[in-house]
Amino acid sequence: VQLQASGGGLVQAGDSLRLSCAASGITLSRYHMGWFRQAPGKERQFVAAIIWSGDRTTYAGSVKGRFEISRDDAKNEVHLQINNLKPEDTAVYVCAARPMSVWNEYRMKNPHLYEYWGQGTQVTVSS
Repeated sequence: VQLQASGGGLVQAGDSLRLSCAASGITLSRYHMGWFRQAPGKERQFVAAIIWSGDRTTYAGSVKGRFEISRDDAKNEVHLQINNLKPEDTAVYVCAARPMSVWNEYRMKNPHLYEYWGQGTQVTVSS
């Protein structure tokens, strides 16, 4: 199983990025998907999650309104649209997959409930 994140880069504050997570070895339509991020010296932080069916999402308060998670099951991919980037968004962004279950926003934020993790893509935002 591989989850390969891409789309990161060095950008300026206010810019936008679209991160992608391409899966192989699993069928993403059977999984809830999440994005997490980890900045240097900080703990891994939940960013966003989307239900296996695509019709429910949840976000961390710090990104709500600026980030949008989506999925394209035909391509076996998940995306994270990031708008109005801020320096505090600088981190490695990682996608993760959790087997489908009853949707619970609180539980979706728990990294220990995810089964598969990708390697991440670096996002660096300059002020």
